[in-house]
Amino acid sequence: MMLWPRRTFLLDVVWRQLLHNRMALVGAGIILVMFLMAALASFTTVDPSTINIAQSYLPPSLNHPFGTDDLGREVFVRMLYGARISLLVGFVAVGISTLIGIVLGALAGYYGGWVDTLVMRFVDIMLCFPTFFLILAVIAFLDPSIWNIMIVIGLTSWMGVARLIRAEFLSLRQRDFVLAAQALGASDARLIFRHILPNAMSPILVSATLGVAGAILTESALSFLGIGVQPPTPSWGNMLIVGKQTLGSAWWLSVFPGLAILITVLGYNLFGEGVRDALDPRLKE
Repeated sequence: MMLWPRRTFLLDVVWRQLLHNRMALVGAGIILVMFLMAALASFTTVDPSTINIAQSYLPPSLNHPFGTDDLGREVFVRMLYGARISLLVGFVAVGISTLIGIVLGALAGYYGGWVDTLVMRFVDIMLCFPTFFLILAVIAFLDPSIWNIMIVIGLTSWMGVARLIRAEFLSLRQRDFVLAAQALGASDARLIFRHILPNAMSPILVSATLGVAGAILTESALSFLGIGVQPPTPSWGNMLIVGKQTLGSAWWLSVFPGLAILITVLGYNLFGEGVRDALDPRLKE
């Protein structure tokens, strides 16, 4: 009966730590703006794929806040839809990688022995391959659709989560509360998911927050290379392709998508660092 007040106290401490971390608040503000941009895309009446050659390469103005591209499409509207793509890729890819990492890391850390050896050798094999080039190799055999990109990013970025969870389980499985539940006849599944995993969530939250930034950056790089989100679907990465060709004359086509990627990734990194600091046990003493 004492667990709930203790968890409430810890949540209060974490919340206060976040509120006193200016960089974390800046990161949270950037993330909120990104969500608002994605939501605003649902209310715009302008089709991001509408072509109007007569208005191509118009610079930023009151009528065209971010200018227009080579086909006369509104860059601002395409940026809003690009935010939606980035959010979707980031959260789905991180969800897949986190789920795989939790399952494999929990099995390795709880059972140990040959299970631990087998899982960790598989992790070592996966870590031998550079993640980005592994994604490139897989995408080369698949259609470059947004769903394939999310799945591939998720399937190739779970190793860090697995190692974090394994370390937490190795530390927690011999604690008194686990041994007491084991003595009362709790099953392995109950011990893993009810008693140990909730106490190992701190590194997962930090890893997931930072992982969203990495997934957004990977998707942008793939789209920039032409094997990610395919036109006419707007993505910050494939918008940079057009801007690359006209960097000297139409600077806005590169500056705005580039800044969006930079600021968004920075926001998630700042917030992730703030969450890590807030969850640091040394700050609760």
